[in-house]
Amino acid sequence: MKFVHTLIAASLAVAIAGQANAAVSADEAAKLGTSLTKVGADMAASADGSIPAYQGGLTTPPAGFKSGDSMRPDPFAGEKPLLTIDGKNVDQYKDQLSATTVELAKRFPTFRVDVYPTHRSVALPQNVLDNTLKNAANAQSKEGGTAVDNVLPGIPFPIPKTGAEAMWNFLLRYQGVSIASKYDSWNVDAAGTATLSTTGQAHISYPIYEDMSKPIGAKDTYYQMKLAYTAPARRAGEAIMLRDAANPLVQPRSAWQYLPGQRRVKLAPNLAYDTPNPGTSGSGTYDDVFVFNGALDRYDWTLVGKKEMYVPYNTYSLTYQADPKKLTTPNHLNPDHVRWEKHRVWVVEGKLKGNARHIYHKRRFYLDEDSWVALASDQYDARGQLYRGSFAFLTQSYDKQTPDATPFMIYDLIGGTYNINGVVGPYGGIRYIDPLSKTQWSPEALAGAGIR
Repeated sequence: MKFVHTLIAASLAVAIAGQANAAVSADEAAKLGTSLTKVGADMAASADGSIPAYQGGLTTPPAGFKSGDSMRPDPFAGEKPLLTIDGKNVDQYKDQLSATTVELAKRFPTFRVDVYPTHRSVALPQNVLDNTLKNAANAQSKEGGTAVDNVLPGIPFPIPKTGAEAMWNFLLRYQGVSIASKYDSWNVDAAGTATLSTTGQAHISYPIYEDMSKPIGAKDTYYQMKLAYTAPARRAGEAIMLRDAANPLVQPRSAWQYLPGQRRVKLAPNLAYDTPNPGTSGSGTYDDVFVFNGALDRYDWTLVGKKEMYVPYNTYSLTYQADPKKLTTPNHLNPDHVRWEKHRVWVVEGKLKGNARHIYHKRRFYLDEDSWVALASDQYDARGQLYRGSFAFLTQSYDKQTPDATPFMIYDLIGGTYNINGVVGPYGGIRYIDPLSKTQWSPEALAGAGIR
């Protein structure tokens, strides 16, 4: 009898996991566009006024911007810091900083957080906002939050109820349709020596945004990336391609790799989760890319809540820096090129499931309320020790109504090293292009891109 009860309970749990969570009520959805922005951010200013009310974002290019250019001048270049946080006063502000930021300030006297006036610069296309309003009433999460259903291209859950829904907002957020940029990835060791890990040509596509009227199906690719490495010499000619679908249980990540020595493209199912990422010389995992990417299935996700925090924001000086040597200093990025602002963020925590494997046993993410970009994260090992911490560097492509967070980095707090990836400034910045053809996204095309 005990066995029967256990079996019934297990079957019920499986059934519940496969059910879809209901969308928000009509009364809640009515807040969007009134007390909340259309993507679910608080419309009003913060109580002390340090975070201004949302006014529609930055849509007018500054003087000096050349139409059609992919290098975007800093519209806030003349501003001065309001506050500097370092090891001497970090305890006063630790509740408004990520654990990684606090640790860096305490560990390194040269590390500092220069806090500038807050600008809510994020602006999105109208059709993305319109779809987000529809999603609020109709979108559903499935498979215990691992998958989504009945979602139009846009933010799926502007009023999230679970941690998984907030993470899906991050994964499916609008970042443009197709991007092509050349970039560097730099590793800095404990002695402060910067070494080029890779230079590559990246094509990143978000196919779901090619048809704004089409709901996203379980097998539909929402994100695909193709990289062709051109440097250093030992990596030149290598290439990888991967695709992620809306339901990873139905359609797991597809990935291919081309190695010049083998002269063939092969399936590479291990380019996911905590596999060391060779593009960073192993200093991060594949799911550390852009702070997080890939499937949610190995963690239980909790929506901790929303709070005001100091985070990297409007980092034009970093994103469009033409000389990468100016960005890296021993132990941490050059503080002169990291702009911090106070913003409201959603805090989401992922705890490793009991039957799952990953080098990170707990992860905490900080998602910007206006863009849903993961601006920072803290990663903990099995002992509960702070292991690594990541940051993304957000700018608004004001000529495209598109937020961008191509540059990102990860600190290894145990090894004393760090990596900064997506350094596009030396190669002309962020370029938005027409979508590539399906043929160009084929494994056969990957071989052609990688030949040296």
